[in-house]
Amino acid sequence: MEGGGMSGVVTKSAGPVVIAAGGTGGHFFPAEALADALVARGYRVALMTDARAGKRTSGVFATADQFVLPGAGVAGRGPVRALKGGLALLSGARQARAIMAKIRPSAVVGFGGYPSVPPLLGARLLSRAGRPAIVLHEGNAVLGKANAFLARFADGIATSFAKVAGLPSGARVRLTGMPVRPAIAALAGEGYVAPKADGKDGTPTDGIRLLVWGGSLGARVFSDVVPEALSLLPLTIRERVSVTQQVRAEDLERVRTAYATYGIAARLEPFFSNVASLMREAHLVIGRAGGSSVAELEVAGRPSVLVPFPMAASDEQTANARALEGVGAAWLIRQEAFTADALSALLAMLFTDVGTLAAAAGAGAALARPDAAERLADLVEASLSRGSLH
Repeated sequence: MEGGGMSGVVTKSAGPVVIAAGGTGGHFFPAEALADALVARGYRVALMTDARAGKRTSGVFATADQFVLPGAGVAGRGPVRALKGGLALLSGARQARAIMAKIRPSAVVGFGGYPSVPPLLGARLLSRAGRPAIVLHEGNAVLGKANAFLARFADGIATSFAKVAGLPSGARVRLTGMPVRPAIAALAGEGYVAPKADGKDGTPTDGIRLLVWGGSLGARVFSDVVPEALSLLPLTIRERVSVTQQVRAEDLERVRTAYATYGIAARLEPFFSNVASLMREAHLVIGRAGGSSVAELEVAGRPSVLVPFPMAASDEQTANARALEGVGAAWLIRQEAFTADALSALLAMLFTDVGTLAAAAGAGAALARPDAAERLADLVEASLSRGSLH
């Protein structure tokens, strides 16, 4: 873009694009992907985050200006903790406003959750003449509470799902998809190869590779249920299954013992850094239904069994899972119904009718937007010229 000043068009030599993200990797992966896309276009970026995430020492933000702001969530807390959280957010907003008055950003992009509130509220508190464009990214099929509060200030809202509940009427909304890690984006279009099923009854005759992930720390419910469910499978299926599973460190030994007792090959780790290669190898994925996880399943084109996190503030993971289930790309099981018997029955069906797995993989891949980071960068650029700056 060229020009600037009173014309309302922002040059790439103007103030940085501030990216507001914090918390777990699910918020940081898309933030880093957008930052990479903007830097490639010649923009400068800065990061505003929370103490829980801290400063980044690798990736695109390592060489960018970083600001750690106070803040805390308020949803689902008692009145005293909610009050303290609200005061921390206001303190963070005041700090963010003071910082932005100095660095004069051209835009502020928030990725949801309470870490995005202080930077975007701070931007709104600036005088109109110095106010940057404000862009929100909503990663779930339900508008999060933080984004619902901030949406009234936004010059543009990017969504990961075609239908998002709770969007305000009259908002400038664009479907961009969820930016994913470059290694995952590289899987797009590779296709899916189901386990071979040469037997007359459709039973696979080669290995079945199962990937189980459960968020950044692993979900205990998967450690409790999945080994027992696999043990209930017919021997002709069970002997062909190998499992790669994310397990909490404190649960490793008991889960490893369970798989060894059942004679099931298993690789267990608290954290996997090579998620892309594991996704490429997997025939089926079992996990939560966070926005980033769902997007990665779509881009990789992998069928899944999704167990939404039951404590999510707006039950957004259930809405995410239903979006995939509705097109035949996944099977949704609520956590209260996620038992060894129920999972074993589903897996027995899937592993004896591998055509169903292949169809689900194709349905998921049809939803994929591997260029989501570029689409979101396009929206940020468009907001620079039409946003509050002019």
